[in-house]
Amino acid sequence: MSADSSTTGKSGLRLPTVGVEEEFILVDQLTGHPVSRNRDVAAAAARRGLDLDLELTSCQVEVATSACATGQELLAELRELRTVVAEAADEVGVAVIAAGVPPTVPDHFPITDTDRYRHIGQRFGMLAHEQGISGCHVHVGVSDRDTAVAVSNHLRHRLPILLALSANSPVYRDADTGHASWRSVLWSRWPASGPPPHLRSREHFEQLVSMFVASGAILDDHMVYWDIRPSDHLPTVEIRVGDVQSRADEAVVVATLVRALVMTAVHDIASDLAPPIVDSDVLAAAMWKAAHDGIDGDGIDVVTQQPVSAIAQMESLVTDIRPALDALGEAALVEAALDRLRAEGNGATRRRDWFAQKGTGRDIVESAAREFTG
Repeated sequence: MSADSSTTGKSGLRLPTVGVEEEFILVDQLTGHPVSRNRDVAAAAARRGLDLDLELTSCQVEVATSACATGQELLAELRELRTVVAEAADEVGVAVIAAGVPPTVPDHFPITDTDRYRHIGQRFGMLAHEQGISGCHVHVGVSDRDTAVAVSNHLRHRLPILLALSANSPVYRDADTGHASWRSVLWSRWPASGPPPHLRSREHFEQLVSMFVASGAILDDHMVYWDIRPSDHLPTVEIRVGDVQSRADEAVVVATLVRALVMTAVHDIASDLAPPIVDSDVLAAAMWKAAHDGIDGDGIDVVTQQPVSAIAQMESLVTDIRPALDALGEAALVEAALDRLRAEGNGATRRRDWFAQKGTGRDIVESAAREFTG
């Protein structure tokens, strides 16, 4: 994603750019098992003019969009990127899927052969070798790092419903995990992961990062894996709570909601409105509940500390950010997505239904491959 640019709409709300990073899993076309071919696929993609990023495990690649001004622009770019990746994978004889975890996996994943990734593998052991998990990271342009830190405080209480919405990893090791987002459960084992703490200032954020690095808990700034963080290389706030989405249009819905949430937070910050006070233990319980139930069950309202259905939480969120959605011209997109969620559920719903019918991770891989460029 390129540098931040923005305009101001008629409502007075700033209209920031938005970009998405998606991590994908390379799998054998016959067995559905992850395969260590990310360098080969990256080379094939480069011949098509696309530079892929290599992830920690050698069965993964990552794409990143540019800074987009509209949801339609973002959708077109995501579909183009996915098409190129699928063609490159097919050229080298593998398939590619967008799933939070590989539905069928070996005992461990080979580490991509770079100095940094080898160091992570040596330092973090089985955490790294059991990786192979894929997220959807949304970058929204902000004016500076101080704003990014303030936005993080304003969005902490929204993390559970964003996780429930984006859940897309219920099947792992050929089994229903009992969780809509098993990716988030695996990811929570890393240091500096999960919801960030309430940050008093940019300096507080930087002090925490320095402490993590100096203690050896993380190797560098890029290993701050919190669900919201100021980007370490872009003028953005990065929301990274979600599983990668099966379809590009679902990724655009997640990105649009995040973009509108950031716009609303920036407006509230400018109006001197304080963020909600959220108890960390309640937030942790709400995150687990969201990972377990996804969009189909109940969640926890971390402000009232009361149970509430995930769909009701989504409806409340959309109401709260309606001015931002109207300013973006994306309200109809989000309302249509809400209708689909009520009727069909999300990626985790589909995965679990398919697994119940077919009973193998291989069938989940096939269905995910069909949806990849849709």
